[in-house]
Amino acid sequence: MNLDWSNIDDVMLDMDGTLLDLHFDNHFWLEYVPLKYAEEKGISVEQSKTELMEQYKKIEGTLDWYCLDHWSRKLQLDIALLKEEIDHLIAVHPYVVDFLEAVKAAGKRTILVTNAHQKALALKMKKTRLDHHFDEIITSHQIGHAKESQQFWSGLQASLPFDPVRTLFVDDSVSVLESARNYGIAHLIAVLKPDTCSPARQLDEFNGVENFKELLPGLQK
Repeated sequence: MNLDWSNIDDVMLDMDGTLLDLHFDNHFWLEYVPLKYAEEKGISVEQSKTELMEQYKKIEGTLDWYCLDHWSRKLQLDIALLKEEIDHLIAVHPYVVDFLEAVKAAGKRTILVTNAHQKALALKMKKTRLDHHFDEIITSHQIGHAKESQQFWSGLQASLPFDPVRTLFVDDSVSVLESARNYGIAHLIAVLKPDTCSPARQLDEFNGVENFKELLPGLQK
């Protein structure tokens, strides 16, 4: 994919599923949490999964959905600690570091914008050491709204002014990309293979890439 980098000043990047393999989060919420919840409640894993999916769906896309403290209170489990127990599954997607280095060398401002809770962010930055590649790191919890909400983008603008027309935003969530488009962000790219253990998706709504190697042409000298 050839982007006209002369029209881009700011590069905003999602974390989970975009920079990092979503397999960690999918396994955690769909397999590991149900296992631990079943053990805690003395129920079958199948029943645990049914109950948890109902709870997940009720608040999906809201700030509470991404809040580890919310789920710790709701499920009576130490969610942050459970994440540490399987942190060996945290992995950086291919060519991410190459892309981040190329963006910095090109003089673009690089901003991590994530719905991840601060505790999850801290764990993942500790494991991957990607934080030093960013000029700014912004979480939805800082803004007070999830990226799915227009209030996130207006809050981000208030705290970190940017020109939407000259901004590139890469995310794996279609609903988040739609929210960014509604705000006026001009350059939008979807990650088609957020989970390396699942096949790549087909999306018609947005331009997409399977990995960041596809964004390097025109950026690397």
